Amino acid sequence: MAAYPGGQLPEAGQALASDRRPGEVAAPTDGADGGEGRFIFDLTGIDLSARIADRAEIARWNPHRHEMALLDAIVWTSPDRSKGVAVLDIRGDEWWVRGHFPDKALYPGVLQIECGAQLACYLFNSRRQEPVIAAFLRIQEAAFRSMVEPGDTLHILCQDIKFGRRKFVCGIQGIVGSRIAFEATISGMSMAGR
Repeated sequence: MAAYPGGQLPEAGQALASDRRPGEVAAPTDGADGGEGRFIFDLTGIDLSARIADRAEIARWNPHRHEMALLDAIVWTSPDRSKGVAVLDIRGDEWWVRGHFPDKALYPGVLQIECGAQLACYLFNSRRQEPVIAAFLRIQEAAFRSMVEPGDTLHILCQDIKFGRRKFVCGIQGIVGSRIAFEATISGMSMAGR
């Protein structure tokens, strides 16, 4: 998806799923159900089809490997790396599909939070000269607002709340189309060695 024309988000309901290309995010909508609400930061002008870091580049900064390297790509970061967007295409052949749940595969909420943590780790480490392992300290105010299923494109948003040399606190959010799938506040801290 290119940046929104004229820098304006479409009106709620204007960009229907059938009108969007795969991976395109529609404008957020207001409401109390169905994953509706506000994104944690404005996506105007961000090309969500861009890829500024692939899996190999993410692995340069993040220690996660094999099936626990969850992010497909980094889409965008602010110049100071205090905000970022990543993407994960949810596939039907992944290890969790068979058991969560056999009759209706749903991407586990804990893995959604882990996606946000991995984006936070990437942003934290990419501001350092050398990457470190950044471990979870806390997950707060987690809410799962909409299902994520095979075939969906999950965009992850991350924004610093506090950032220091060893610790960080971030707001994270997952979006599928115009729906907010999850949101939380997470804390992490660098660990010695890698």
